[in-house]
Amino acid sequence: MIIGTAGHIDHGKTTLVKALTGVDADRLPEEKARGITLDLGYAYAPQADGSVLGFIDVPGHEKLIHNMLAGATGIDFVLLVIAADDGPMPQTREHLELLGLLGLDHGAVALTKCDAVDAARVVEARGEIAALLAGTRLEDSPVFALSATTGEGVAALRAHLDAVAAAHRARDTNGRFRLAIDRCFTLSGIGTVVTGTAFSGKVGAGDTAIIAPAGRDGLKARVKSLHVQDRPAEHGQAGDRCALALTGDFEKKDIERGMWLVDPAAARPPHLPLLRFQAEIHVPATQPALKHWTPVHVHLGAADITGRVALLEGDLLAPGTRALAEILLDRETLAVRGDRFVLRDASAQRSIGGGRVLDCFPPSRHKRSPQRLALLNALRDDDPATSLRLLAEQSAAGIDLGRFAANWNLADEAAATLWQTENLRVVRSGEEQIGFAAAGWQALSERLLAALATEHQRAPDMVGVERERLRRLTLPTLARAAFDALVAELLGAGRLAAARAWLHLPEHEASLAAGDRDLFAVLKPLLAAQPFGPPRVRDIARDSGTAEDVVRQLFRRVARAGELYPVAHDHYFTADAVSQLAAFVAELTAANGAARAADLRDRIGGGRKVAIHILEFFDRIGYTRRVRDEHVVRSSSSTHAWLNQ
Repeated sequence: MIIGTAGHIDHGKTTLVKALTGVDADRLPEEKARGITLDLGYAYAPQADGSVLGFIDVPGHEKLIHNMLAGATGIDFVLLVIAADDGPMPQTREHLELLGLLGLDHGAVALTKCDAVDAARVVEARGEIAALLAGTRLEDSPVFALSATTGEGVAALRAHLDAVAAAHRARDTNGRFRLAIDRCFTLSGIGTVVTGTAFSGKVGAGDTAIIAPAGRDGLKARVKSLHVQDRPAEHGQAGDRCALALTGDFEKKDIERGMWLVDPAAARPPHLPLLRFQAEIHVPATQPALKHWTPVHVHLGAADITGRVALLEGDLLAPGTRALAEILLDRETLAVRGDRFVLRDASAQRSIGGGRVLDCFPPSRHKRSPQRLALLNALRDDDPATSLRLLAEQSAAGIDLGRFAANWNLADEAAATLWQTENLRVVRSGEEQIGFAAAGWQALSERLLAALATEHQRAPDMVGVERERLRRLTLPTLARAAFDALVAELLGAGRLAAARAWLHLPEHEASLAAGDRDLFAVLKPLLAAQPFGPPRVRDIARDSGTAEDVVRQLFRRVARAGELYPVAHDHYFTADAVSQLAAFVAELTAANGAARAADLRDRIGGGRKVAIHILEFFDRIGYTRRVRDEHVVRSSSSTHAWLNQ
């Protein structure tokens, strides 16, 4: 269990920590010289059961709130320190308010310096503390009157802390490892060491981790060794104070407070790091209303980042109320749903609000739409299934499951269990996974079939619709991999049929009129004579003595019936030729990883320009995809087969 002190300057926080642990948490020479805490201090105390209590001692000066917040975000238990002679002071109240904004509701009060006052003053101070805590998250916290100097009452407080620690429920270790870095230093013979509180997951010696944000991909590090609660350990986990010796291609100067040490999957671009997130925020009743687009300091993890607050529900957030908002940051950070943060004003003089992260991947448009606000309200629920169900209803083109898992910091196993529990249809698209609710998947099937029926009615003489065009008619935003899976399922069920590059309803048939059939029988040999470089419409018209416009209109009708392909303008290839060309492109992809115009030209003869037209045609109909100057056959097995039926 990690215990954090809080309270006004000179109320004896550091002295009390020393009385409880025997450790002076003031480590800086200037702290010892001036007698005040300037930065975070750390101390540890062993317990009877072999575990260790960790203490984070924070500065109490009003100008050092940023340091106080860097330590407060990682604690489990609050030790609010109030001097009996002074009673609650300005920083006592501000620290208490900050702790409330961070959602901390377990704690105790140490009424210090009782040796300096009489019994009546102790009673009076207790009354002041009760009034201070009324209505706050720490309202029912016990108060221990003591003197850290004489030791009176310290044993009772320590016994209480031991009892709370024994009953303390360790943080859930599910999720990917995340540690907020609050210190970085070097040790002779060890190298670079970072310290912080682990927010989630587990880490062990030998693990690979990423220090982020630091450039696009962060800094790759290996954990050489670690200490947990000031003791050597093989593993650390959520809730532990960890010191990790790291090795990698970086120096101490590359790492600073506010960065994160995380599982590599938790900092994977392009989704992370982030410059904005959406959240629910709260303005305490003691603070003025918060206006839309207010400049702020955002304290999240151990970081202090400037930014702005964009309210999503109105333009003013009244004191004592909550609302949804987007936080826009001036520099990158990492965050996941549920992370707590505090907002201070632009001058960093006053704490004006706080809240918790809801969505790290907000849309760039329609942020205030009823649909979007409904999803953000669903994200307030701590059960990820609640927002997953609503998102599945809202997302006709499917859910980016990678983003959803990253937002909730779900590890692979937990994510897979959730997808299965919610009966999602999961489609893989490269490294991404797209999820569909059963009802949504069925609705897509009906949309596809309805689009086909409409096209058959509009153009009854066409054999069907090309795959890429049918995907756009079904849902333009539907990923190609999801469309291919949908088509494969409908083909397998017999609700859809394929004729080379075309898809059609099983009952649909297209045929040429008798006159068209007779004329095409005369002209087809001119195309077949040079299958991979057939003459254009004007050349066929000249060689056959047929009017050019007659040939052009005929070829269009024949193409609609599925026996020709318009590879380029007025340049038609027979279906048999296109099937052979498709096979050549597949062979080139298998042999070289991709098909290039020069290689296809060498295979079929003719000019490079014709080869380029052929490859661009295959891109256009969805058989291949262009990667710079190369063309790769799409991975779907059904895609490989369409031109050979």
